[in-house]
Amino acid sequence: MSTPQDPLNLLTDLLAKATQAGAESADAVYVDSVSLSVSQRLGNPEKLERSESSDIGLRVFVGHQQAIVSSSDMTAEALEEIVTRAVAMARSVPEDPYCGLADANQIATDIPSLDICDDSEPSAETLVAWANEAEEAARAVPGVTNSEGAEAGWGRAEVAVAATNGFAQTYAGSHFSLAASVLAGEGTAMERDYDYSGAVYGSDLWAPAEIGRSAGEKAVKRLSPRKVETSQVPVIYDPRVSRSMLSHLSSAINGSSIARKTSFLMDKMGQQIFASGITVVDDPHRSRGLRSKPFDGEGIANKRREVIQDGKLTTWIMDLRSSRQLGLETTGHASRGTGSPPSPAVTNLYLAAGEASPEELIAEIKQGFYITELIGMGINGLTGDYSRGASGYWIENGALAYPVSEVTVAGNLKDMFREMVPANDLDFRYGVDAPTLRIDGMTVAGL
Repeated sequence: MSTPQDPLNLLTDLLAKATQAGAESADAVYVDSVSLSVSQRLGNPEKLERSESSDIGLRVFVGHQQAIVSSSDMTAEALEEIVTRAVAMARSVPEDPYCGLADANQIATDIPSLDICDDSEPSAETLVAWANEAEEAARAVPGVTNSEGAEAGWGRAEVAVAATNGFAQTYAGSHFSLAASVLAGEGTAMERDYDYSGAVYGSDLWAPAEIGRSAGEKAVKRLSPRKVETSQVPVIYDPRVSRSMLSHLSSAINGSSIARKTSFLMDKMGQQIFASGITVVDDPHRSRGLRSKPFDGEGIANKRREVIQDGKLTTWIMDLRSSRQLGLETTGHASRGTGSPPSPAVTNLYLAAGEASPEELIAEIKQGFYITELIGMGINGLTGDYSRGASGYWIENGALAYPVSEVTVAGNLKDMFREMVPANDLDFRYGVDAPTLRIDGMTVAGL
């Protein structure tokens, strides 16, 4: 990718202009990205898109007042305008006592190498071939009658961050993806399903034929779904949906939510919220991790943390601002773009595998529900109340008996976390990952 000049030199010059214009301190972010995506349906091309962009964002501080201005125009005149506007805006906004850069002794100095960038760029023809192969494999599954298509994509981004506290670093990352979605059955009895693979390196993607075949088999398996009576039963979350439990956890332990007192876990630090033996890890330095990064968005050193250790909550997810509100040290979880201030966010978050196989978790269930898809977001972040539409398979006598649709699963996340039992099939596919999970005592609302 081409840049108007070396990114760090560009940011350093911009910061110098900002301080000359009256900013007491400042930081800046530069993102240079390129992406390519294609989609095919029924063997015919539907989309071929390529985009390239360069964006820069400047954040300036005047006392405890801050302002952010971003632009995709890198000309000297445009950068001068960014500085002028940012400083003028900072002088006119209300004070924020918690904003500000990291102290010089807080910034990252030992930058790890994480192997998160595949320098090879696939051709459009390569992506088209992947999509075609995936869709053909899906359509070849007996019972598949139509296709929503297959899509393949690639992207690469270079990120540079610099600040007047002395921090100045860059890193680059890449991402490949491939998905197929097909339908089985006829008329009003049709069912849809999909499969997907994402990776930092193209060589780590699942084979296109494997993705397509899996999508087709999943769609056929969902034919002739039934409804079930409302009952309270054990529920099994397939890995495709079990990771949503970690998304709910990360929202509840986000430092901003804790500071605003809007989380059902705000008084649970150091307490047992999962069963003993449960571990949840956030690891920004995972090699080839989909969300890995060598430092956070404020130039703070980040590291692997056991967010849940033996079932106990050990930390909030914090950036500088939320940590100052809470009177704590930042955990290096700041995430940001070019046009907004930093905010706390997890990286490669996962729930460690358990000992039992998915089959063993299911084997003991006389009546239960195996969930493969969730619909809606009926989560109350303040109370933990949980209610979502779902589909999947009914469990009878330890085995999947028949497909089920149009039901609701409900409970409270506090209880669900305590009842959670992980299987041994953890696979790193999404960036936020969990194995198959069993949760007893859920309410399944049907007929």
